Amino acid sequence: MASYKTAPSPSSRMPDGIPYIIVNDIAERFSFYGMKAILVVFMTQYLMSTDGQLATMSRADATSYFHLFVSTTYFLPIIGAVIADAYWGKYRTVILLSVVYCAGHFALFLDDTRAGLFLGLTLIAIGSGGIKPSVASNVGDQFGQSNEHLLSRAFSWYYLGINIGSALSSLLIPWLLKAYGPAVAFGVPGLFMLAATVTFWMGRHHFVHLPPAGKSYLKDVFGSDGKRVAGRLLVIYVLVAAFWSLFDQMGSTWVLQAMQMDRTILGYELLPAQIQAMNPFLIIILIPIFSYYVYPLMNRYFDVTAGRKMCMG
Repeated sequence: MASYKTAPSPSSRMPDGIPYIIVNDIAERFSFYGMKAILVVFMTQYLMSTDGQLATMSRADATSYFHLFVSTTYFLPIIGAVIADAYWGKYRTVILLSVVYCAGHFALFLDDTRAGLFLGLTLIAIGSGGIKPSVASNVGDQFGQSNEHLLSRAFSWYYLGINIGSALSSLLIPWLLKAYGPAVAFGVPGLFMLAATVTFWMGRHHFVHLPPAGKSYLKDVFGSDGKRVAGRLLVIYVLVAAFWSLFDQMGSTWVLQAMQMDRTILGYELLPAQIQAMNPFLIIILIPIFSYYVYPLMNRYFDVTAGRKMCMG
């Protein structure tokens, strides 16, 4: 840790570590959303028994299994944040749990039974959920007062990277599943997660490594001030939870519904799981428009804060 930077350098430029975070972000999101896109199709059409016979789930069971995985993945960031900020630090948390993440993809690649599915999804939930709070907050750690004016742009790139990875994988991985089967369809996201891990490791000397706060962090978070702040955010959390509960229907009930629909667009028939690519493609189109035209225009009349953006959305 002694050779790592522990504070942002005084500079008006974009921090050197940001490109590594963005590339890591694209590859990791490709791996997660690619795997997630085909889960329900895999469970209802490709799942095998230990003796090599087809042993698929019902649509209801597959939907329940899918949402149990998603809810676990989005609960574990609470634990991941505490581990990163109090004990390991963000960089170490991301690297170690990314290895767990890769192991989960490897389990899905090797084993197409329920045992492989359970092991793979458990490891991916731990890895993905554990690194989720650290990767995004690590973007902010790279900036100081001299270049904080670039922070909003960096997060726009970061969010754009999420959707580039999501869009590409939501189109490619369902096609790989149909053309080459589950091993290839789960193996490719695993390779992307491995690439994401290596990229993050390569950026280690370019990152600002804030040291973990130890017990003082726990006192701040679970003390009266921390509880007061959490209470104020609770309203936002409730609204966000409602949004994400609907959003993640795209990976389950929407895919199942799409199996019964006409999916032909301009002469090309989309696979049921590929309909999930519509959302990230729209975001890819809209982010540059809002970042470079809409928000600057609105800022002429009033300050467009993050909270106001959320309310308008």
